[in-house]
Amino acid sequence: MKDTFFKSALILLIGGALTKMLGMLIKIIMTRIVGIDGVSIYMLVFPTFSLFMTIAELGFPTAISKLISEETHNNKNLILSIIPLSLIFNIILMVVVITMSPVITHFINDPRALYPIMSIALVLPFDSLSSILRGYFFGKQKMIPHILSLITEQIIRLLFILLIVPSLLSKGIVVTVSSLIGINMLSEFISTLVLLLFIKNKKISKEELKLNKKEIKNVLSISIPTTLSRLIGSISYFFEPIIITTTLINQGYLSSFVIKEYGIIEGFVLPLLLIPSFLTNALSGALIPDISKRFVKRDLLAIKRRIKQVIKLTLIIGIVSLSIIYLNPSYFLKLIYKIDEGSNYLKVLAPFFIILYIQNPLENILQAINKSKSVMLNNIIGTLTKLLSIFIFSFFKIGLYNLIIGIILSILITTYLHYRAIKKELNASLV
Repeated sequence: MKDTFFKSALILLIGGALTKMLGMLIKIIMTRIVGIDGVSIYMLVFPTFSLFMTIAELGFPTAISKLISEETHNNKNLILSIIPLSLIFNIILMVVVITMSPVITHFINDPRALYPIMSIALVLPFDSLSSILRGYFFGKQKMIPHILSLITEQIIRLLFILLIVPSLLSKGIVVTVSSLIGINMLSEFISTLVLLLFIKNKKISKEELKLNKKEIKNVLSISIPTTLSRLIGSISYFFEPIIITTTLINQGYLSSFVIKEYGIIEGFVLPLLLIPSFLTNALSGALIPDISKRFVKRDLLAIKRRIKQVIKLTLIIGIVSLSIIYLNPSYFLKLIYKIDEGSNYLKVLAPFFIILYIQNPLENILQAINKSKSVMLNNIIGTLTKLLSIFIFSFFKIGLYNLIIGIILSILITTYLHYRAIKKELNASLV
């Protein structure tokens, strides 16, 4: 327990478990209140939400976490130099979202998505600010503020769904789904207040208030490749429903069938397979500051030991948890979501998600050893593979299995490329 990495991982594990339980509860209650129709609209819009949230954060959390963990920067000056840049950028982004929402709705092929997409604009600056503060605490390897802020967010969402959403249903499913997205504005704001409570020394000197161009440059040198890397996945997620609905409808499938099956995969199957990921996310979340410190000191043998530890633990978690789900998928779908659809997709995907669990720790390791560009290139290759597979296999008339094949190929290729990049970098550094 003297090892800060395992202390951080343990806190993230406990907090992640609580957050995941609340998230599952929110998903279950939301599904039962708004039904498959509401969930399907929400899942059609969510890729767009994810895309703009990635752009809004601009990779600042990862960059700030890494720089602060190196213990060579003025932390307050670094944060205060980034916040104004982030706010200006997000105001511009809000205008872009509102302006582009009719075009995005047209491509999604569901006019009900317009107002939910417009609701995304309200959330962006609040998410960006809270993510910057989380990056600060990650860099300091103080995980309790991060966890408490996430738990607070989930409680706000849960209360909203329980107390407000049922009354909104009378106003229509569009208003309901728009509100489910818009509530993130309030939850992120309260999350920011929680994080601010944990900043001990709130006094700010005039020097710390000055815009530090050097620190901005340091942050952007890490955050831009990180953002581009994550943007690749978000862009893929954004285009995914557009390609699927367009190609399959042109192949003769009914729009209602495509939207329903896509909603089942994205709204029920994938979340169920990702439930155990809070365990592996706890390990990967503690990796960036830990590996960054060791890499600055060139303690490469210790880094290799840490990588082996994390991969072994991740594989054990993945194999045990996903084997349980694989053996009786219908039981878990009925238990959590009260549906029995999607078990066919779940059984095909489960074995490959064991490999997916390794991907996030490997990505964080690459970020920590200054290989953000490798992460970006690997994700581009994996993303293009996924989108191309979805398009090609749509002509085989296998329904939504074109998406399943795309997901599997992307997992295998991206994870392998991450592993190869880490091995190459560490072996080269030892020479």
